[in-house]
Amino acid sequence: MTLKQLQEQIGKDIVECSLIVHSELGPGLLESAYEACLAHELELRGYKVERQKPQPIEYKGLHIENGYRLDLFINECVIVELKAVEELHPIHKAQLLTYLKLSKTSLGYLINFNTTLIKQGLQRIVHNH
Repeated sequence: MTLKQLQEQIGKDIVECSLIVHSELGPGLLESAYEACLAHELELRGYKVERQKPQPIEYKGLHIENGYRLDLFINECVIVELKAVEELHPIHKAQLLTYLKLSKTSLGYLINFNTTLIKQGLQRIVHNH
């Protein structure tokens, strides 16, 4: 299986698992609760899921050890940024694009669980390096 095929399968499972978590819990909880449950659903499917993974930043010779944290990093090839907000804003997408760029990862999902229908809160983001 190529990296792209793996990412596509992970993406399908992220969407399915998000639907499951949202249908079980509904909107209105803390982001950390959705993060734990989504990670658990993905782990049940056999994925390696890292939560709150610290990522360093290199800037003109400066090394910042914990420059940012990935909410979920699945199989070291897909990033999931979770929100529990009234609505997603362009800055949320920009944040995920920055994470994709800095981590040299090409696929990410922005998921807002604070919606009536989860499909309204799902965005697939691709960054070509």
